[in-house]
Amino acid sequence: MSTENKIRIGIIGVGQIGKHHLRNYARIDAVEVVALADINEAEGQRVSQEFGIANVYTDFAELLKRDDIQAVDVCLHNNFHMPMTVAALEAGKDVYCEKPMAGAYIDAERMLTTANKLRRKLSIQLNTLYLPETKAARWLIDNGYLGHVYHARSTGFRRRGRPFVDGYGSPAFVQKNNSAGGALYDMGVYHIAQMLYLLGNPQVEHVTGKTYQQVAMNEGRKEFSGYNVEELGLGFVCFQNNISLDIIEAWAILLDGLEGSAVIGSKGGVRLNPFGYFHSIGDLDMNGTANLDAFMYRQHNVQGIGDEYDSPQHHWIAALQGRVDLLPTAELALNTMLISQGIYLSEKLGRQVSAQEIREHSVSTAVKL
Repeated sequence: MSTENKIRIGIIGVGQIGKHHLRNYARIDAVEVVALADINEAEGQRVSQEFGIANVYTDFAELLKRDDIQAVDVCLHNNFHMPMTVAALEAGKDVYCEKPMAGAYIDAERMLTTANKLRRKLSIQLNTLYLPETKAARWLIDNGYLGHVYHARSTGFRRRGRPFVDGYGSPAFVQKNNSAGGALYDMGVYHIAQMLYLLGNPQVEHVTGKTYQQVAMNEGRKEFSGYNVEELGLGFVCFQNNISLDIIEAWAILLDGLEGSAVIGSKGGVRLNPFGYFHSIGDLDMNGTANLDAFMYRQHNVQGIGDEYDSPQHHWIAALQGRVDLLPTAELALNTMLISQGIYLSEKLGRQVSAQEIREHSVSTAVKL
């Protein structure tokens, strides 16, 4: 593809996540990353050389001034998402933002409201939507094999996988002033949004939740990091139309594993990992496995579906090219923020909370740029 036909992207933040996004863009011919911005000038220069990016800025505002950049990719910590996304939208750019959408529901809501008002595209990094098991589950639901879908379970498991204190990542991941939350914001967003997508993103009525920090950790790394977020988040959500969702998301839990997320309907159920389809024919209970590789092969080579759903970045670029409508990742991420913040509020108040209460109690955690 010629350079003039490529989607021109700017990256803001080239830490662990920014480098991951850059590696993904490198696999897509239709993309040219033309500029990056990071306050760490030395790291910015090193990354620019590694990925062949011509322009490096320490001031993101200089990147946003460029009229040859169609979209920016925000790869910063959670509490920076809203101000950076809004600044980019107001500069006339479409925005792809790392998950979670923001540090607080009220900030995430402002992001989506701004995008809609300015008629710009906004997409949130939700990679679970593009997994073969999600596509297969959605196909079963869309074709009626689950009947009326009424309940789902969202699960995420790490035995001891808390950032920094268990050996990887930076202290910023476990500090509320940077990340606003722990396991629910880091991992839970992927699994909760995945279930919301399969449920049709229903409207929240009530949330009940608990959070825990109980498993011992290295005291030196705990003190150095200022660890003050949850390692385990639990929740139960009631939606409109008699739909419900239960949640367990663990950075650290002393078990050998948790069953994978699942969706339950009146005619059948599906578990995501390991993938299985379950239904009954009269007195006969049927448990089915699936060849997801063959399913994906036929989706591409028989149904003619191209690369536009192969990954979050493939989909984002295809949407910018006008080849496909953008999946409602921002709407799913906003609903996920409402649920996660509802769990935190329920823990604080010691009772069930309504969607309206969650909205009323939401306070911005955004960091001023």
